[in-house]
Amino acid sequence: MERRTQANLTEAPPDFDAGLVDLCEFSPAEPAWVVEGEPLTVLISCSSGASLDDLQLGALPEGASFDGATKTLAWTPGLDQAAVYDIELSSADLFASGTLQIGVADAFGAPSNVPIADPSKYTMELGLPVIFLAQEPAGDAEYEPMQITNGGTVHEAEAKLRGKSSLSYPKKSYALRFDKFDAFGESKFADFSNRTRVILTSTFDDNSYVRQRMAFDLWAKLEPSIPTTAYSAVVYRELEYRGIYTVTDHVNAALMARNGLSDSGNVYKAENHDANFLTTANNDSDKSSLHQGYSKTEGEPEEGEPGAFDDMDALVSFVANSDDATFNGGIAVLIDIDDYAAWWLHVTFILANDSAGKNSYHYHDEARTWRVAPWDLNDSLGQNWQTRRTDSDDYETFFSRNELFRRLLGHPTHGPAIRLRYKNALETGAFSEASLSAQIDWYEAEMHLSAARDWARWESEYRSFGPWSGRGDFTSHEEELEYVRDWIALRWQFALDSYTAVD
Repeated sequence: MERRTQANLTEAPPDFDAGLVDLCEFSPAEPAWVVEGEPLTVLISCSSGASLDDLQLGALPEGASFDGATKTLAWTPGLDQAAVYDIELSSADLFASGTLQIGVADAFGAPSNVPIADPSKYTMELGLPVIFLAQEPAGDAEYEPMQITNGGTVHEAEAKLRGKSSLSYPKKSYALRFDKFDAFGESKFADFSNRTRVILTSTFDDNSYVRQRMAFDLWAKLEPSIPTTAYSAVVYRELEYRGIYTVTDHVNAALMARNGLSDSGNVYKAENHDANFLTTANNDSDKSSLHQGYSKTEGEPEEGEPGAFDDMDALVSFVANSDDATFNGGIAVLIDIDDYAAWWLHVTFILANDSAGKNSYHYHDEARTWRVAPWDLNDSLGQNWQTRRTDSDDYETFFSRNELFRRLLGHPTHGPAIRLRYKNALETGAFSEASLSAQIDWYEAEMHLSAARDWARWESEYRSFGPWSGRGDFTSHEEELEYVRDWIALRWQFALDSYTAVD
């Protein structure tokens, strides 16, 4: 398939007199993308329409040619030329200079393909940033030394497998750890500067490739105390293509500090459905402790030491045991109401069945009220954690799984305020129809070229994977993205009708 494009923009020197000659911004501003073995044609022009009679190009990649009469570069990259190339452009007559960037994607499925020669020069692939892992980690218990290349920078870092369900996936998830003096770098799509902990979440269980990312983006739009930044990237392991991943923050002390909280507070992770703010477990048996269902990931005393869970035990006891008058008068002193209200809005709108109690992080320090951040959001936006369909008109308050939700929504002041906030979010805010539609459009435009490659690589294994191989409603990537779009549209109306009414 032939790809036609144009080249990158530039500016005239600061002292240039624009009245003397036509300015030239080389067109287009975007890079040209092509896969090894496919023909590429690049037409170079001035966006102003000025003539490029003296257009000069710098060194061309091997095999590429330039026709000065038509201002056209032509090239069919070989199977050993995967990289990002910057070609200098200049016009002395127009005082213009710039760069044409061409990104050549590895033809990993070609029989005679040659592995990527230099990961530091393979910074982008078809519009998405690329991360290289030197090898597969041995397990999920301990970090191991790992050379990681991101954005052309080689890091001597560490990595391990992560997740529970995803440990069985052929396309696994990873936790990365960097030295503070050699931190993970910025991304084109998100500010990830100075990150020492990064999560790469597999999209193997989501052939739309957008669920986890969109869920985190929607959480951030609700303006919580602890937003989680997310973007999409392509991952290679041992120079082998692994496809699209969702890159996210690791919820830890450093994330708290970046959001204006203390880095010495306590962070607890809700590991299972016993984290329900009740004195009984998910199976209705008595808990062995009020913090049953939680692990402690940050703060002192550390888990296993006396008093490690004192503040969590106190919070659970207050929610589970206080009478209405005590709860109603004291809950705003203990928790950030806006954060916990946002959590309820978030999980009910996207129907995150696995993140309304478990798969959440709770932060506390003595100077601040409790804060919350949801996690592990593959069970959302129309599918459960085993990829089976969930109905857009499923009315779920999660009160039976989360006593704090039930009591907050029953509060005489906070309950109506939360429902009004929900209405505003749906009509003009984070969940508005226009905002949601634009978000899906953005994802589609950004990753459609990469999505086709990921689907070609993983379709067979996705459809035959044991836990969901019995499904009778498999879709292609394009069909799944439309399914998510349609589900959201139906969910929007259902949420407006069901969750916003004030008694």
